Amino acid sequence: MKRGLIQSVRTVEDYLLHLKSKGFQLREDAIGFIYFGQQYTNSTDELTNTAIEITLKAQKGFDGSFYISLLETFASNKIYSRKAALQYVKKIELLAV
Repeated sequence: MKRGLIQSVRTVEDYLLHLKSKGFQLREDAIGFIYFGQQYTNSTDELTNTAIEITLKAQKGFDGSFYISLLETFASNKIYSRKAALQYVKKIELLAV
């Protein structure tokens, strides 16, 4: 079974550093918004990282509105894990994951 990028990192900071090491640079305002969204929705690092990943894949870049909407959707649907988030996104056909 192939392990995803997210599963090998723990914190949001680690994931952002991982993205940077792969050549994907987020602007400071985007990074601030990522942490704001995490706090606003009381999301775990795992779920925040998953929302970042899905946002980047679906939008081909970081879209703050999409990201925060995704975190709010996870919260309102009581989605607390990466696995559940990916299943939900697949179910609503947001991404072919």
